[in-house]
Amino acid sequence: MKIGILQCGHAAPEVLAEHGDYTDMFQRLLAGHGFEFATWDVVDMDFPPGPHAADGWLLSGSRHGVYEDLPFIPPLEDFIREAHREKVPMVGICFGHQIIARALGGRVEKFAGGWAIGRHSYDFEGLGEVAVNAWHQDQVIEPPAGARTIAQSDFCRHAGLVYGDHIYTIQPHPEFSSPLIGEYLKLRRGEPGYPPEVMEAAAARLDEPTDSAKLGAEIARFFLEHGKHEEAPNG
Repeated sequence: MKIGILQCGHAAPEVLAEHGDYTDMFQRLLAGHGFEFATWDVVDMDFPPGPHAADGWLLSGSRHGVYEDLPFIPPLEDFIREAHREKVPMVGICFGHQIIARALGGRVEKFAGGWAIGRHSYDFEGLGEVAVNAWHQDQVIEPPAGARTIAQSDFCRHAGLVYGDHIYTIQPHPEFSSPLIGEYLKLRRGEPGYPPEVMEAAAARLDEPTDSAKLGAEIARFFLEHGKHEEAPNG
């Protein structure tokens, strides 16, 4: 099964040598399930020819907000709507979670409660309590019509959404390892907009285990169960 990774942003240059870019992180997360991967850097205006160029799509995180006036956002929303109409499976992570919601009629805003950084726990339907790393201030405030919330926490009401049987999106980052979070904490500590108490709390949780592998297996299961659709006709 071919998974198309749509990179909506890039990892910080300071972490690339050790951790790779988002496409590398997702390939590690989903390794062992027989997937073939192809990557399009949509943030740099590199788009696939259409929604059937892969059997399923994975939309990454980004430093950008989905409401920003950036060249790649309108065509990405068009692509999302087309893939949705064609019922090609999509998975969205963080920014990917948000841009899918916005493209399909939901509302995304900066959360008045501030940042979620580092290890956070969520109540996932069918999985129970899941601890996974996060790094976001924006949230889906109102899901689109037809979306169903499958994960939540006291901090993030709509941390996971499903749309029918072909779209699965989550707000946290199962592809972010704790060492990567540690590197980002070093890079961002002291920058404007990052409350010191939030950064310190995230640093204090770095050694606690996460359930990233469990969420990675859930994403792989979703693709494998829902990725067998009729191919588009030629011509």
